[in-house]
Amino acid sequence: MPELPEVETIVAGLRPKLSGLVIQEVQVLLPSLLRKDGAFRLQRIQGKRINAVRRRGKMILVECQDRLYLIFHLKMTGRLLWTPRQTPRDEHTHLVVSFRGRTHELRFRDVRKFGYLRCLEASDPLECRELRSLGPEPLDLDLESFVHLFQGRKGRLKSLLLNQTFLAGIGNIYADEMLFEAGLHPLTPAVFLTRKQKEKLWTAMRHVLRRAIAAGGSSIRDFQDADGAEGLFQQEHRVYGRASLPCLRCGAKIGRLKIGGRTSSFCPRCQRKRAN
Repeated sequence: MPELPEVETIVAGLRPKLSGLVIQEVQVLLPSLLRKDGAFRLQRIQGKRINAVRRRGKMILVECQDRLYLIFHLKMTGRLLWTPRQTPRDEHTHLVVSFRGRTHELRFRDVRKFGYLRCLEASDPLECRELRSLGPEPLDLDLESFVHLFQGRKGRLKSLLLNQTFLAGIGNIYADEMLFEAGLHPLTPAVFLTRKQKEKLWTAMRHVLRRAIAAGGSSIRDFQDADGAEGLFQQEHRVYGRASLPCLRCGAKIGRLKIGGRTSSFCPRCQRKRAN
């Protein structure tokens, strides 16, 4: 699933292309893509100008005139592509948005069909049910705010980082990478973190996410940006996807374990498990 750096890369690519354009037509080729309460609003959005494109967590918000919003969640294999109209559409193209005076169109493509679109009319889209429960944006948090997040939090550190109500946008790839950089075992109980360890995790989180955004995200399977280009950050992964390979820091064999149904990769030497 595209995580914060991948979604941010898509948004950064679409923002200059879409801002100011007027939507000519929206074609939904897979009815289940659209949340059931949005069909009427989707008709109204035709003829509206796009004011802004932004990200919240792993979701993409396209803000239009008259408080109308398109909210996309890419889920596992969804992609938003800026494509010439004459390019043939394949069977996995589920939505097409065309614009006045443009020879390109925006296409939503999703092989596994888990992604969705919601068309919303609201003064504050962040209050809709898909967005209001999200935690803070990781790169917006100063150190003290980050430390404060851990008050009263229990459970294992990796599971907490994947909890979207705790932090918005972090998934399996970047949780593994930032835990490695911070030298923290994924099974560490959050309640046992020291102030120094929280500071190291905050620094690692910001460093990893910023590097990943600068590299255009990680292309592991399906990810491409709006122009069809792959990201490069997978070349910098230290632990994710490297189980049984030697640690690039110490040479120990990268380990792998299951936490809450999700696979975690870590270095057993650089990320020693706390003895409880």
